[in-house]
Order: sequence, then structure tokens, then C-alpha cells
Amino acid sequence: MAAQRKLCMIPGPIEFHEDVLASMATPATSHVDPLFVPVFGETIEMVRKVVLSEKAQPFVVSGSGTLGWDMMVNLIEAGDEVLVVNTGYFGDHFAECLETYGAKITHLRAEVGSRPSNETIKQAVSTKKYKMVTVTHVDTSTGVLADIKSVAEIVKAASPETLVAVDGVCSVGSEEIRFDEWNLDIVITGSQKGLGVPPGLSIVVASPQAIEVFKTRKSAIPSYYSNWNKWLPIMNAYEARKPGYFATPAVQLIYALHTSLKQITSQPMETRFAKHQQVASNFRKTIKDLGLKQVAQCEECSANGMTAVWLPAGVSVPQLVPALAAKGVQIAGGLHVKHASEYFRIGHMGISVMEDDRKHIQKVVDALTSSLTELGYQKA
Repeated sequence: MAAQRKLCMIPGPIEFHEDVLASMATPATSHVDPLFVPVFGETIEMVRKVVLSEKAQPFVVSGSGTLGWDMMVNLIEAGDEVLVVNTGYFGDHFAECLETYGAKITHLRAEVGSRPSNETIKQAVSTKKYKMVTVTHVDTSTGVLADIKSVAEIVKAASPETLVAVDGVCSVGSEEIRFDEWNLDIVITGSQKGLGVPPGLSIVVASPQAIEVFKTRKSAIPSYYSNWNKWLPIMNAYEARKPGYFATPAVQLIYALHTSLKQITSQPMETRFAKHQQVASNFRKTIKDLGLKQVAQCEECSANGMTAVWLPAGVSVPQLVPALAAKGVQIAGGLHVKHASEYFRIGHMGISVMEDDRKHIQKVVDALTSSLTELGYQKA
């Protein structure tokens, strides 16, 4: 089976380091075992280091990245106004989640491959008071990178009380995030993308301001599993190197996350940001040299952990994806509702980027180039 396994180069799950996979093989272990408690506590502390925060509160909970959206139930109350800076599929669905809890949503949209301008955002927050502004840092459907630093600056200048919530599912671990310096309030992610761990952990980082909003809300939290009243004491206990229990944590996944975070934080985060930017820039140049066009419309709005590429005439997703798979490389088709059949997506993050000796990126380029030729594509 190992010989038949394809290199997983979709925008998540990504390739996992052998040591991370070995950690998943940890024997059955109690979640209150004296050996596990400090591992979980140190994991929580390392999450802060990844987003460059000294004072934020991480939550590491069993679930997908989508559970992070659901945890906004701790901050949103029925009738709250929320501005969604929308760059694709995941902006739409983050909004849908918040609407479930009674939020009144205003969408700020841009054409596919672009992002709302700073001027548009400034105008929006100057004309209405919002409880929260959400922004998808990298929308996995389009590969568009949002300028979360500028978004936070604009929002906080207009309304310091407004919470800035970043969907970082496809950005944490591969894109620059400076939680404290940029005055962010929420960063949401999952284990399976830039953090390089199998799916199954939802990770949310909350600012002191967000925690204060949670603690002083007027209404009861209409959720049980997502409720921070349940989870905050657990996170605090493990970080204090004491056991706690609300719901059983995914012990083996936390061991795996601990291993991956040890690797990630063994060098400055700036080194990791720069390497992802360099590899992504080179990959975008390769796409251009092949005569192809990426979905993201500008260099500064292009993600560094993935690339979405418009299909050339005469080539379809059902042709291209299997062609690369036959060469041992798994890529993804499109996801945006209106254009899913018109483009494909490739991930480049984690060990595939940080460890050159693996030659993952080159294998993708070779497989893509030869597959396009086989399918009759010729550069104009």
C-alpha cells in the first residue's frame, strides 16, 4: 500500500512528517496520565508561539477547523452586527455559521480572485458599528490572501471595541501572523494544513479582549460542546500542568501536534514565513512560464501555502487530476460554487516547503508539466 500512496499536494491535509506519524502511534494513554498532562500543556504554549502572541488564550479541541467557526457562539449574541470580508466559499460559510446564532451579516465582496479594498473596508466600518469583523486569511477556494494586518488596523481605528476574527485554517503555519502586534482578537485553524498534523483538532486563539467579551455577554451561550465555560478551565488546568476533564481530548493527535509544533518552533517563525513566500513565488512563476493563469489576481493577494490555477482550454478537472494521480501526485479540483469546474488547486506548505531534500514541489511541477502535454495542451 505504501508504494501506491500518492504525494498529497492538495491545500490540506498536507504531507505529514514521519515523527508526527510516529507520535500518532502512541499506545492507549489516559488523558489524565502524568506523562500526557505536560505534553498537552506545552502544546497550548507552543500554539501561542506560532501566532506570535504572549497573552492570547489558545483552545485545542477535538473537531475539524469548522468547529472554530462554531466557537464564535461564545462571542456572538442574537442581533449582533457582523461584517464579513468575503473572498470566496469559506467567507460565505463562516457567515452561514454565525447566522445560525442570530448574527446579522453584512457581506463585503470582491470579484473572484480579488479581495475587498482597504477603502471599501474603511467605508463599511465608518458607517455602521459592528460587534465583529471576520476575514478569511486564505480562502482555500480561491487562493486569495487577505491583508489581515491592514484589516485589523482599519477596524480598530474606527472601533476599538469591534472584534477582529481571522479564519486562519489555510494560513496558520504558512502565512505571516503577528497576533499581538496586529491587534487580532481571534485566529481559527485546524491541525491538518500548515501545522502538519492529521485532521481532527480545532484550534482557536482568543485575545484578552475576546475573553472579556465572552465573560461579560448578556445571554446564555446556546451551545454545549463549543462552550468556553466548559473549555477554558480545561485549557488553564493543562497549562498549569494539572489534569482536567470536560470531554476526552484526542490524545494521539495532541501528541502529534506537540511533535509538529516542536519542529515548527525550533526556528524563528520569520524563517518559516520567508521560506513559504519564496517557494510560493517560485511556483507562481512556474505556472506563468507554463502559460497558465492563477485565480488570485495580484502577487500581494496570492497565498503562500497554496495556488489556484485556471484550466487551459481543452483540459478539464476530470482529466487533469487523474493524470497527476497516475504519476503519484494528488491535486484538487476547484471549490468556488460558480467556477468549480474551471480551475484546479495545489497546496505547498509544511514539510513539502521547509524540507528541500524531499523534492515535493519539483515532483508536482514535473507531473503537472508532463500531464498537460499528454492532455494536448500547448503553450500559446
